[in-house]
Amino acid sequence: MKIAITGAGHMGSWLAKELSAGNSIAIYDTDTAKAASAAAGIKNCRSFDGISGLKEFAPEMFINTASLQNTVAAYKESEKFLPKDCVLCDVASVKNGLPEYYTGCGFRFVSFHPMFGPTFADMNALKEENVVLIRESDETAAEFFRAFFKRLGLRIFEYSFAEHDRMMAYSLTIPFVSSLVFAACVDATAVPGTTFSRHINIARGLLSEDDHLLAEILFNPNSLEKIEKITSRLEYLKHIIKGRDSEEITKFFNKLRNNVTA
Repeated sequence: MKIAITGAGHMGSWLAKELSAGNSIAIYDTDTAKAASAAAGIKNCRSFDGISGLKEFAPEMFINTASLQNTVAAYKESEKFLPKDCVLCDVASVKNGLPEYYTGCGFRFVSFHPMFGPTFADMNALKEENVVLIRESDETAAEFFRAFFKRLGLRIFEYSFAEHDRMMAYSLTIPFVSSLVFAACVDATAVPGTTFSRHINIARGLLSEDDHLLAEILFNPNSLEKIEKITSRLEYLKHIIKGRDSEEITKFFNKLRNNVTA
């Protein structure tokens, strides 16, 4: 298959490398030197000097790895250079706005979200990492990626667009906010214990991510509901601590143990 990828960042480069076996890959980035560098180390992969190179390449699939704020714009910029039977593909971490675009664009599409990244995952050993495949995707294209994910040993979950964004508010917003609040309270003069050191390493890893990616997760329309739940639980914990209520704190700890062992 002829596959074009826009975006030569971590995810675009990783997809180019993993999909190059048995496929012809072309990669484009507004930073053409970055695209050329990414393509140079990958078999069956070339780069474009400009987006118009898509017309000559005539891809059967176009994978969009641009940041969420640029995903639709990248599609619209590329549309006129793509064959009408080309399948569009996004990897956005929040799908808000994409269903509306796909409804009106006239192209078939497949949408998925790799639940791993270069900060915490070993991109060369992804067995048992998770990926979400969107149910509304074109079935033929979805089956192509099911086979691809299974080859990598990934666990596949299938959700609708709406279900995905609700789930991401739970599985990404909650830990992100927890780490950000921790980082906001860090005192550089403190003597760190083991738990503190582990938390600060997580916070450092999170904050090494691109600002746009972090913002995408937090700006999920479902995020505020989860943040309000966090603040509610904190207020309850403050109430217990102020009252030095040993019986209630034991109940609270037991509830938390049940939460994390369920």
